[in-house]
Amino acid sequence: MYRITTNVEAMRRLFGVTKGGFANLPPFGDIYPGREAPVIRATADGERELTVMHWGFPPPATGRPVTNVRNLASPFWRTALSRPDRRCLIPVTSFCEWEGDVGVKRKVWFALDHGDPFAFAGVWRPTPEGDRMAFLTCEPNATVGAVHPKAMPVVLDPGDYEGWLAHEYASACALAKPYPDLGWTLERVA
Repeated sequence: MYRITTNVEAMRRLFGVTKGGFANLPPFGDIYPGREAPVIRATADGERELTVMHWGFPPPATGRPVTNVRNLASPFWRTALSRPDRRCLIPVTSFCEWEGDVGVKRKVWFALDHGDPFAFAGVWRPTPEGDRMAFLTCEPNATVGAVHPKAMPVVLDPGDYEGWLAHEYASACALAKPYPDLGWTLERVA
């Protein structure tokens, strides 16, 4: 689960968006798989477009949509990752991991200290029902790992947005690493 609670103008400025027909969008609080969320992708003419997609990539066979890209070497993901036109930035204000035992779990929200939105590395695919997306995960940094030791979303440094959207497969996949531990705020919610 994650949130994006900023306005379109901030997304245009922070992510270099030059296309997209939205004057504004409502805050997207508590985005769960299957829900719509803002996404930024590169267009054929090299501009960045703001659009909205459903969270959940069509699976390789029947079953539930896939929300997280874990194994970048998998032939299933390699196809999307090899195509820069199928990579996207997923704007985020904060993301959530759960801690505690069953029945007493609580949410822990992670945000960056500066308060500005940041971006997950994502992939997208057109479907007859509309465009669908998923985001990459990697080993957690120490901050996230203390709550969720299995994985964390791939948070891109702003200097890597262009590389994620345009570079060839190996260079783009090299960006799938834990974000540094410094600069995170945590909010625990019962």
